[in-house]
Amino acid sequence: EVQLVESGGGLVQAGGSLRLSCAASGFTGDDYAIGWFRQAPGKEREGVSCMSSKDGHTYYPRSVKGRFTISSDNVKNTVYLQMNSLKFEDAAVYYCAAGGPCELQPGGYDSWGQGTQVTVSS
Repeated sequence: EVQLVESGGGLVQAGGSLRLSCAASGFTGDDYAIGWFRQAPGKEREGVSCMSSKDGHTYYPRSVKGRFTISSDNVKNTVYLQMNSLKFEDAAVYYCAAGGPCELQPGGYDSWGQGTQVTVSS
């Protein structure tokens, strides 16, 4: 069973940086994708990044492109989301997810972590 555990969330001032971690276990193959999603109260869950293990391709929506970076450490079985120049609109619960092709739509992912809260203050 695939298990994902997010960590690294917390309170950060606007303009600051934060790095989220997703500890993964239970994968049965090397062909998969890891996505990062966020959901703020009253809003739909949106993808902020994904990475394909097959070719290493990464994707970002325009809202975070240039500010967020996804990376992985295979030795530690961990995927990271580096978030820079944080804005108020970035505040949300952030989730990592595992699934098939790398995409920014949540429906393509089978396994989800429990989420980690990111709060952005002035």
